[in-house]
Amino acid sequence: MYDSGLEACRLDLYTSEDELMKKYPQPVAQKVIRCRAMHQWMLANPASKDAHFISEDISRHGISKPTAYSDLAIVKALLPMLDKSTREFHRWRFNEMILKTFDMAEKRKDARTMERAVATYAKFNTVDKEEQMEIPIDKLIPQPFIATDDPSVLGIKPIPNLRERQRALIEKYSKETADIEDISFEEIDLQESRFFSDDA
Repeated sequence: MYDSGLEACRLDLYTSEDELMKKYPQPVAQKVIRCRAMHQWMLANPASKDAHFISEDISRHGISKPTAYSDLAIVKALLPMLDKSTREFHRWRFNEMILKTFDMAEKRKDARTMERAVATYAKFNTVDKEEQMEIPIDKLIPQPFIATDDPSVLGIKPIPNLRERQRALIEKYSKETADIEDISFEEIDLQESRFFSDDA
């Protein structure tokens, strides 16, 4: 069952009208046809507001406002990000506007505006930056690391005669430390007979 027409639109948005009429009840088939037309309209007008969509749908198809809102919900479900124009679309539109500005300036022989348009175009499209080439993973060579206890590789001045100083300190503190004393196990009388009776 296709209550809202969403599933029908998902499956058959671009199916021919004859097949739609055979496959679905007339109201559902008409909804798919409307949503197809409004889907195309939205692609052509990606920055349009919801109110504009509703008025366009009503004027084109002679439907009620609630039906138009239902169509809008379906189109938005099919293209969830369409109501917020994508960054790519804005980039494309910006480039088109800059190129148009350049063409107009060129026709007027306005060198200053032409130069500004070219500079803006280059900056926006980062043509002044070198392209970073991606190295395939199998071509990556790990940097060799060699273990060392020399702090000078980090820019730290090494302590002179470090090994001898370490040895001297170990000897010094070993002499000052008391000898290890062996102790034996000593059994403690817990006085269990006093606290626990044999009757329990």
